[in-house]
Amino acid sequence: MELHERIASSAAAAAGGVGSTDNGSGPFAELKNRIHLALVSELGPRLFEVEDGGAVRSRVEFEIGDQLAQEKGLAGEDRRRLAAEIADDIFGYGPLERLLADASVSEIMVNGPKDIWIERAGRLSQTTLTFTDASHLRRIITKMVGQIGRRIDESSPLVDARLPDGSRVNAIIPPLSLSGPLLTIRKFGQNRFHLPELIEIGTVSSEAAEFLQHCIRAQLSMLISGGTGSGKTTFLNALSAAISDSDRIVTIEDAAELQLDQRHVLRLESRPKNIEGEGEITIRDLVRNSLRMRPDRIIVGEVRGAEALDMLQAMNTGHEGSLSTVHANSPRDALNRLETMVLMAGYELPLRAIRSHVASALDLIVQLDRLDDGSRRVVEISEVQRMEGEVITLQKLFEFKIDRFDAERKIVGRLHPTGLRPGFLGKFERHGIELPTNLFGGAAQAIFGANGHDASWVAGSEDR
Repeated sequence: MELHERIASSAAAAAGGVGSTDNGSGPFAELKNRIHLALVSELGPRLFEVEDGGAVRSRVEFEIGDQLAQEKGLAGEDRRRLAAEIADDIFGYGPLERLLADASVSEIMVNGPKDIWIERAGRLSQTTLTFTDASHLRRIITKMVGQIGRRIDESSPLVDARLPDGSRVNAIIPPLSLSGPLLTIRKFGQNRFHLPELIEIGTVSSEAAEFLQHCIRAQLSMLISGGTGSGKTTFLNALSAAISDSDRIVTIEDAAELQLDQRHVLRLESRPKNIEGEGEITIRDLVRNSLRMRPDRIIVGEVRGAEALDMLQAMNTGHEGSLSTVHANSPRDALNRLETMVLMAGYELPLRAIRSHVASALDLIVQLDRLDDGSRRVVEISEVQRMEGEVITLQKLFEFKIDRFDAERKIVGRLHPTGLRPGFLGKFERHGIELPTNLFGGAAQAIFGANGHDASWVAGSEDR
C-alpha cells in the first residue's frame, strides 16, 4: 500500500473506530484492513512469489484464521466470510473476485468504492458489492496494472491493461476523475466462441458464416466494424479459425486479447511511455516492424490512428488476407474513419489518392451492432469495390432484417443475402474454392436483388 493510502486508512480508523460503518464500509472494515496490513507487513514480497504460490497461500490462510480466532464476539459464519474476503484482497481482486469468476458477467464497471455495476446478457444492473473505501479500490487497481509492468499514479492517472486471463482493464484516478478511482473490466471468456456457436445464438447466419470462412481461405483483406461492445474482437477470434495452419501470422494489439489457435502465431503488444516520458512503442511502430518478420497475414486488434496507413500499405504489398477492427457505425463510416486516420500519419496526400489506396487494399467490411435487446448481431456484409468518380462504391452482400419482437421484446430477425454477387469471385477460383450456387440467394434474387428491386438500384442505394 502506498504512503498516502496508509495515512488515509489510519485517519479513517481513528475517526470511526472499530466497527465503524461510516460511508457504508460495513462493521468489519477496520478489522479486515488491520489484518490485511499485518499480513502484508509480515510476509512482504513473499506474497508475490509465483513459484511457491501454494505454500504462501496456505501460510496466509492459516495466519488469517489465527488472527480472526483472537477476535471475540465473531460468529462462525462471519469468520469464514471475513477469511474469504481478506484472502481475496491479498491474492485476488477483493470484491470483484466473484464477478470475475461468474461466466455470465461480460463487463464490470466500478464507478467508485460503493457503486459497482455489471453487464449480463447485454443488460446493465447494479450489484450490492462494495469496496471498503477509495484506498481499497485504489490498491486493487494498482495490483491489476502492476502485474503487467504498468503503473497508475498522479503523474500517470489513466492506464489500459489486461488481467492474466486476457480481460481488458481501463482505470482512471484523480485528478482526472472527479468521482474517485474508476475501473472498467471487459471480461474475455476462457472458452472462446467459434462460428457454430455464433450461428446458434443468432449473431450470424449459416450462409454468411460459410461465405466469410471462404473469404478468409481466399485471402481477402477484411475490416470488422462496429460500436463499443458490439463483439468485434469476439467475431475476429471466431473468424481466425479459418486461417490455415501453414500461415505465419503476426498479431498487433494495445492490450493482447486475440486467442489464435494456429501453430505459427507471433503476438506483439504496444508499450506506453515510462515515468520519464520515454520508451513508447506505438501500434504503428509494430506494424512497420512486422513487415520485416515475413508475415503471411497481419492482424491488428484495432486500428485507431496513423497506423492505418501502414496497415493499408501492407495489404497492398503482398499481405492479402490481413484483418483488423475499427470503431464505426456503418461500413461507409468505417471508410471515412480510415481516410481520417491515414491523414493523421502527417502526409499531405490528396483525398482521391487515399480513397484509391483504401479501395485497392480492402475487399470486405463486416458490420456488427449491439441491438436494443442487448444481442450482438452481424447487421451487414459489404464488398468494397473500386472508385467511381471521387467515391468508393460499396455493395451490400448480406443485410440483417428485423422480422418482429417476441413476447420478451427480443428481436427476431435474420441476416439475408441481397442476391448481389461480389466482384472478387475470381480470387476464389485462384485458390480452388467453389462457392455453393445458392449462397447469395436464388436465381430471382441474383437478378433483381433480395427485395425484388433491380440489382443496379440496390447497388446505388448503399447509403439510404
